[in-house]
Amino acid sequence: RRTFFLVSVPLTALAALMVFWPPSDAGVGYLAFWGTLLSMGYTGTLLPYTAWGAELATDYRGRSVVSAFREGATLIGTLIAVVLPFAIGLDSIRGFHGLAAVAVLTVVLLPAAGVLAVKTVPEPVNRSTTKLGLAESLRFVVRNRPFLRLVAAFLLNGFANAIPATLFLYFVSERLGAAELRGPLLFLYFLCGMLGVPLAVWLAAKAGKHRTWCGAMILACVVFAFAGFLGAGDIVPFAIICAATGLLLGFDLALPPAIQADVIDYDTARSGEQRSGLYFAAWGLATKLSLALGIGLVFPVLAWSGFDTAGGQAIPQAALTTLSALYAWLPILPKAAAIAIMWNFPLGEDAQQSLRAHIEAASRTGKAPDGKPGSLAAAVRS
Repeated sequence: RRTFFLVSVPLTALAALMVFWPPSDAGVGYLAFWGTLLSMGYTGTLLPYTAWGAELATDYRGRSVVSAFREGATLIGTLIAVVLPFAIGLDSIRGFHGLAAVAVLTVVLLPAAGVLAVKTVPEPVNRSTTKLGLAESLRFVVRNRPFLRLVAAFLLNGFANAIPATLFLYFVSERLGAAELRGPLLFLYFLCGMLGVPLAVWLAAKAGKHRTWCGAMILACVVFAFAGFLGAGDIVPFAIICAATGLLLGFDLALPPAIQADVIDYDTARSGEQRSGLYFAAWGLATKLSLALGIGLVFPVLAWSGFDTAGGQAIPQAALTTLSALYAWLPILPKAAAIAIMWNFPLGEDAQQSLRAHIEAASRTGKAPDGKPGSLAAAVRS
């Protein structure tokens, strides 16, 4: 896992450099080639990284802390990526522009941070008592009902978040008429996301991870509903909405991966093999699918409504209304479905402690489980 991580980091850094600092005559073929390599490299970096992090803590609350630090660091990087291009400038594609600064920063810091992590972060203890083939591993995955519930909710919530993320720049520039504020509003959103991460950890320790996440999604639905009523010049109300939804973004980032580590325990207790990488691979597929669904849905609907910024003409009122409805109200439906799925999620703190006790006992004796829930059914009602 460490080797795979280290091998992928240079590819990710190089591809990022080529994508964000292309030659002035670069075309679609250039973007397709280097964009594909960047996606492959980033996946190769992120998959072992997240699986590695999921195993650094074995207790219910400690996993929230690990996830919070990781996602908090991600938000710091996002803030830098938002600010740097606007600070240096995006007016010219020649010379050293804002996106070129992002490229150089990535090339310098990503390999350095990757080597530092490999040298200083310990390797988690492997509690596996058996070795499964791919087919048998996949059978355990599809029988892991807590995981199926979690990944379904994550996909729905990710789809809901992808819609406003896709439309944010259009909403600010065309609906609110404040194109010059896109950068500052994005900065406010992600800054509040950083503040939301420790708040999510604190509340999850009191109310449980899944109920805390559900509460955050409920509040997000309420806040987002108001955005659909905004129009030209409503900057202050939208800034308040950005701050509130940004705060709740911290919950979306910190809590689902921590719950994911718990559902991996359920699999390990039943199968006898610790397979975090396989689960985070499925997690990554759900992430990419949610983003693809968001983009694949909203742009055809916008085009159908007559929304077009390329012609230099005034956008019809019906198209602006469609933009508002897609941005503010459509995400409420998948979020409500995700809340319904997660509200009575079976893996709370007590169940997770029972699973860890089972895993530790099996590791000490070296006895492989029979693949059936057995006594775990009393701890986890899935």
